[in-house]
Amino acid sequence: MDIRIKRAYESPSNDDGYRILVDRLWPRGISKEKAKVDFWPKELAPSTELRNWYGHDPEKWSEFKSRYFIELDKNPELVKELLEHVSKGPVTLVYSSKEQQLNNAVALKEYVNTLLR
Repeated sequence: MDIRIKRAYESPSNDDGYRILVDRLWPRGISKEKAKVDFWPKELAPSTELRNWYGHDPEKWSEFKSRYFIELDKNPELVKELLEHVSKGPVTLVYSSKEQQLNNAVALKEYVNTLLR
């Protein structure tokens, strides 16, 4: 299993494998051609309500992940599809946040890793 994380504003590379945009909104200023996204399942992103509540506040990170994982658990078909892509080869979770350590792509990778253990 090879899951990578990359900001949408970084250039795609051949090593990225299957690129999945994990944000609910398309990244500003990036064309679809330049982003080279293979799959954009908006429902894998945190809900607008959760995203607004979190606001990238580091003190809310743990609770954000808990709430986000509950949202993901409510969408088993899409999670199953994500796991299928992960099982086939490298996958890069693409996100647009300026926050590189505490964002939904990092949380989603943790969620997937937990499922695959």
